[in-house]
Amino acid sequence: MKKFGYWIPSLLWMGMIYYSSSTPYEKQDVRPLLGSWFNLSWLTPFVEGITFTYHNQEVSVAAQGIEGFIEFFIRKGAHIGVFFILTLLLYTALRHSFRKGKRLCAIAWFLTLFYAVFDELHQGLTPNRTPYVGDVVLDALGGSMAVLAIFLWEKRITDEKRSLISND
Repeated sequence: MKKFGYWIPSLLWMGMIYYSSSTPYEKQDVRPLLGSWFNLSWLTPFVEGITFTYHNQEVSVAAQGIEGFIEFFIRKGAHIGVFFILTLLLYTALRHSFRKGKRLCAIAWFLTLFYAVFDELHQGLTPNRTPYVGDVVLDALGGSMAVLAIFLWEKRITDEKRSLISND
């Protein structure tokens, strides 16, 4: 039963993601907030030449205004960050539930990817929201970054232990 406690943060985090995907875009739109709290016009000369297409829409200052352009990166950065954290939480739960193993990172990543797909499908049921495979790719990138962070952290700990043993 104690091992189940390690799953609670993952489940709560997935609940937060689910709630966020259930919220129509209009209730998550931060452009008015950005426009009223910050004068972002000084950024325009630095980013006005950046133009690309994402989900069949032009992303540029000309098409969205500076607030919309910045919001795009906030939203896509949130995809990466939220699924980075989910992977870390899932890995922690797996590690405490099962003995150590190199496959735990892969399992955590695949569980994250599965949830990312589920999240996009669920988002398709929400008014004014559409599922998009590009967002799943960003979610998978966040999970991959978490796997890399775990690998580097564990390598550092292993190296420190070896260093302490060799110094004795």
